[in-house]
Amino acid sequence: MAVITELNRRLDPNAVTKRQANRRTAILLVLCGIAAFAALIAQLAKIMIREHDYYESAAVENQVRSTVVTASRGTIYDTQGKILAQSATVETIYISPVEMRKYEEDPELIARGLSDILDVDYDWVMKKWDHTDSWYETVMKKVEKELADEVRSFKNTNSLKSLHIIEDTKRYYPYASQAAQVIGFVGTDNYGLEGIEAVYDSTLEGENGRIVRATTARGTDMLYTGYEDYQDAVDGQSLELTIDNTIQYYLKKHMEQAVRDNEIRSGGMGIVMEVETGAILGMCTLPDYDCNDYLTLNETYSIQLEAAKEAGEMTEEELDELTYSLLMKQWRNRAIADTYEPGSTFKIFTLASALEEGIVSEGDNFRCDGSIMVKGRKEALHCWRRTGHGDQTLTEAAQHSCNVAFATLGLRLGAAKFYDYMEAFGFFDKTGIDLGGGEAESIWWSRKVFEDPSNHSQLAAASFGQTFNITPIQLITAVSAVANGGYLMKPYVVKRILNPDGSVEKSISPTVVRQVISEETSKKVCEILESVVGAPGGTGKNASVAGYRVAGKTATSEKVGQASDEYMVSFVGFAPADDPKVAVLVILDNPDPTSGIYISGGQMAAPVVGNILADILPYLGVQENSGSAAVNAIVPNVKSRSVEDARRKLEDSGFRVKVVGDADTVSDQAPIPGLRITLGSEVIIYAGESKPSNMITVPNMVGKSYRAAVQYFEAFGLFVRTSGVPPTDSKTIEVQRQSLEPGLQVAFGTVIEVGLIDTDRSIMETRA
Repeated sequence: MAVITELNRRLDPNAVTKRQANRRTAILLVLCGIAAFAALIAQLAKIMIREHDYYESAAVENQVRSTVVTASRGTIYDTQGKILAQSATVETIYISPVEMRKYEEDPELIARGLSDILDVDYDWVMKKWDHTDSWYETVMKKVEKELADEVRSFKNTNSLKSLHIIEDTKRYYPYASQAAQVIGFVGTDNYGLEGIEAVYDSTLEGENGRIVRATTARGTDMLYTGYEDYQDAVDGQSLELTIDNTIQYYLKKHMEQAVRDNEIRSGGMGIVMEVETGAILGMCTLPDYDCNDYLTLNETYSIQLEAAKEAGEMTEEELDELTYSLLMKQWRNRAIADTYEPGSTFKIFTLASALEEGIVSEGDNFRCDGSIMVKGRKEALHCWRRTGHGDQTLTEAAQHSCNVAFATLGLRLGAAKFYDYMEAFGFFDKTGIDLGGGEAESIWWSRKVFEDPSNHSQLAAASFGQTFNITPIQLITAVSAVANGGYLMKPYVVKRILNPDGSVEKSISPTVVRQVISEETSKKVCEILESVVGAPGGTGKNASVAGYRVAGKTATSEKVGQASDEYMVSFVGFAPADDPKVAVLVILDNPDPTSGIYISGGQMAAPVVGNILADILPYLGVQENSGSAAVNAIVPNVKSRSVEDARRKLEDSGFRVKVVGDADTVSDQAPIPGLRITLGSEVIIYAGESKPSNMITVPNMVGKSYRAAVQYFEAFGLFVRTSGVPPTDSKTIEVQRQSLEPGLQVAFGTVIEVGLIDTDRSIMETRA
């Protein structure tokens, strides 16, 4: 029966069809299985081979927690080792929404606590919790230790795991605005944004380290694994600058005083350079800013912004743009980034070039009738003194700053030679000072135009500093070359790069660019420029410093492209004239023409340079010239001497004497012994009488003649020490400033220092 049944099954057509279907199904299943397995193999190959690094990195990130170890940014020192910029430890406060949910902590409690301690907005903190997948939400950076400790106490008291405090660094500038545009500042992430901080950012910043620890699947530290990787932070290198903070202080102090005294509307620029090396000892741009608070506008620009707001004519967006432009303006180092028409300070180079070429000598004579005709000009080219200077020697022409004489020198020299010398002095190239890419290029005529044989107008005007623009750093670098024997030096600000352990990584040596003039010519120019300051009729006499030989040149130049009443007044000087050590350039931008003050480089800028030199020369250890006449002297002690002996002693010391009382012996004196006052002052000796003990209100003697000021001070029992031009009875010798503010209460016998200037307009150069 089994055989019959099997036979029937095989002969059944439906059975055959079923067998075929089963076979095809089996084959299809095998093929699908192979295809699926192949796809799986391909995906595994992709994950394990092609994307191995990605998934390995992701796995490591899930298994470890990394904490940044912030590198300490290098310190910036002045040339004497004073700290100008340094980093100190602060802390960053952040919260973790992931951990807040994991540990079921109260977000409102944390937000309230941080709002109270850090004075941050409560709602702002609460919104940070909305970033549910975030492990790190910053609440505040650069938190000082005292405040951070309050947060730490709050965290510990409430056992908060989602509130974190990590160490960071903050940049401090101990001298705030001192050399602000030179030093610059760093941003919130400790990257240098301006000045030295930006230019040397890669040197100063160092390299952050990190701590890596194993974590559990929940993201918490895995205890007892023994796994921890610590990568040391590499602290940044430090910089030692050529800037001397004391010299920088004197430069800024006297420039700020000049801006106030002369009602300067657009600030100023100043540079002090060591002539032998090109090292920058001081560099100042006014108005400046506080490097610790660089996003706050200084007073000058704040007033401009407030005025724009009050006018109500600008949209919020426009006000934001104005704020940004004013910030950029206050950060700008104008001493290297701005160009200006130098005016008569440029006559120094015309003089040096002509002497070097031998086309003129000190004994040559020049006639100035107030103007000169020049080929290519329809109108005469005028001297600043329209009535002319008459007949004058080369030295007198320099003293008078005569445009006609210097145009004549330029024409004698010729356009090609003149152009060659100006190129050699560096006026067609950037100086290459190590302050980054902010240095501007000068604006000059092309050689082809300048040497046009049919037109000498550009040559004549350029000979006395007009029709082109240069930078302040170019000018003082070239002046230093004239003073130091003819060598053009590359200016620089960074003196040494120091490793974190204090060892020297690199020292920067002075660089000679080229020799432009001979040492003999240099000496001649120094002698002539000394007469510009020292001679009675010299336009630079207000830069004179008692006890020192000062050389220099004034300038009053119109601001090209600006209103007709906008000027730049300047003076560049160096000392000692017979052995120059330092050069000083001061430029005052845009004196107010309605102030009533005579606009002239000789009256406004020359005294500033004189005051700066009076402070820094003794500081640098430069000895006074023994052959120069003294202006001030120390009051000797004559107490207990006989009246006649005391009188003789004081008169021999150069003072007048007033006796109060009838006794034979001196019981007291005013001023007290040891104080320095101006020779010729009246010293009071008391013979049996008591010296007054009353307080005296300081009068305002600014703008008064020296003689009137002395008489007024003496009438009240006050005494005078002078600086600036030598005191005389001339009515043009006036008090420009006084050391004690008017209205101040001082003791009888107090000494007040007054700065004197000569206001004789007949010798004060103006823009022709």
